[in-house]
Amino acid sequence: MPSHHRARIVFSDAAAKQLEAITSESELHALDRALVVVSVDPEVGDPLPATDGAPLLRQYVDDVEAVRLLYFVTALRTVVVVAYIEV
Repeated sequence: MPSHHRARIVFSDAAAKQLEAITSESELHALDRALVVVSVDPEVGDPLPATDGAPLLRQYVDDVEAVRLLYFVTALRTVVVVAYIEV
C-alpha cells in the first residue's frame, strides 16, 4: 500500500551523469513523471533478481513515456536511490 508521504529521490553517481546528459525537454518531463510515480509508491517497480550483498534493485518501466529506472529503496522507505536512467 502506498504511503501518504513521498520518498525523497537521490541519484547514484552514474545516474547523475546520465541525468546531466539529457538535454531534451520532453525527455526531462517524461523522467520527472516517472520519478514522481516511484516517489509516491516505491514498490511500483518490479523486483530484479537479488545479488549477494547488494540492495534489492527494482525496475520501473513506463512504456507510454519510454522511461526505465533501476532503483532501490532505503530500509525506512523514505529514500529512493536511482541507480540507472534510460529515456
